[in-house]
Amino acid sequence: MSFRNRLTSLLVCSSLLCGVAFAQEAAKPKDEKKPAAAKPDDKKPAAAGQDKHAGGMDEAAMMEAWMKASTPGENHKLMEGMTGDWTYVNKMWHNPDPSAKPEESTGTATIKSMYGGRYFQGEYAGTFEMPGPDGKPQKMDFRGSSVHGYDNVTGKFVGTWIDNMGTGIMTFEGKYDAAGKSFTYTGTFDCPMQQCKVAVREVVKITDKDHHVMEWYETRPGEKERKTMEITYTRKGAK
Repeated sequence: MSFRNRLTSLLVCSSLLCGVAFAQEAAKPKDEKKPAAAKPDDKKPAAAGQDKHAGGMDEAAMMEAWMKASTPGENHKLMEGMTGDWTYVNKMWHNPDPSAKPEESTGTATIKSMYGGRYFQGEYAGTFEMPGPDGKPQKMDFRGSSVHGYDNVTGKFVGTWIDNMGTGIMTFEGKYDAAGKSFTYTGTFDCPMQQCKVAVREVVKITDKDHHVMEWYETRPGEKERKTMEITYTRKGAK
């Protein structure tokens, strides 16, 4: 739906609400007392283009607010550098001991701009080893999808994540640190094994135009935050 059509729909809804309110008021028994004399300002006609609608906003103000909310800005450009085709190396720590050797796997990612630079969609594919029914390691295919953006209304970076290892949708909110050239997102997920909610912190550090690193931290109930994953991305064709 175009902006004009959405704005028209809002204006129609607003007019209908005003009509309902007027009809309800008209249905009330008339008060025998004489109405108070109208104030001089009550008779003053509205200026051209200043028709009031939802929330007391005039049409011009509504359009300005909508355009401000829907127009990509500098914060969206911060994410443009991450578009393209990538290879990655994934390190995962299942052992709470920080000195334990991580499990490693590899994969590829493609990140594309959506809807005129308003959002950025990522598609991820890789393989990793898990114990099979016989207890022996076997390779598993991994697929995941993400959508990231910046919400002009809330003033926060936002993101979602889904993959073939679950059925839930993770959501994130975050901020950008210009000095460290990094994004920090926070969110939660429901652990199917421990049946608990796990707080997560995701830090994406931009090394240069061809490299970035994602660090994943988890805080489980009764435990301190610990790093459980690190993914290093390299643009295809770069060293």
